Amino acid sequence: MKSKFSKSWNSSKQPRKQVKFRVNAPNHIKRTFMGTTLDKPLREKYGRRNIEVRKGDEVKVMRGKFKGKQGKVGSVDVKRTRIQIEGIQRVKAGGEKLITWFHPSNVKIIILDNEDARRLKRGKKVVGETVSADVDKVDKIKKTVKKTKKITKEKK
Repeated sequence: MKSKFSKSWNSSKQPRKQVKFRVNAPNHIKRTFMGTTLDKPLREKYGRRNIEVRKGDEVKVMRGKFKGKQGKVGSVDVKRTRIQIEGIQRVKAGGEKLITWFHPSNVKIIILDNEDARRLKRGKKVVGETVSADVDKVDKIKKTVKKTKKITKEKK
């Protein structure tokens, strides 16, 4: 990993190389580091486990001092891989209130801001509130695979 950033670089056990990869990554790749998990009902609805967090999403803090608190995402800092949640502030010793920044891995999206249709282009095909027939095809394929496995076991 001699160059400043390489897309073809796979991985390393060495933390210094992992940090270098993340720090030197261009913003369009750092955007993927902003991924956070979806709540269970959202996972089932959209057929995805995680998605990149955006301004306007409602999130719940899962780790740290503010665990359990909920709020809307106020701003997203892609360069530093941090998000700000409206209504959550920390207080300094003098009583001064400061904006608190969170890493996306420490929050979970509860309500998704789905104004942008392209945001959900991956996963199940969602048309309004209904899921297209592609899911039914997958279920049928799974059932036929199970049947063939049973038949092959019975023959043995």
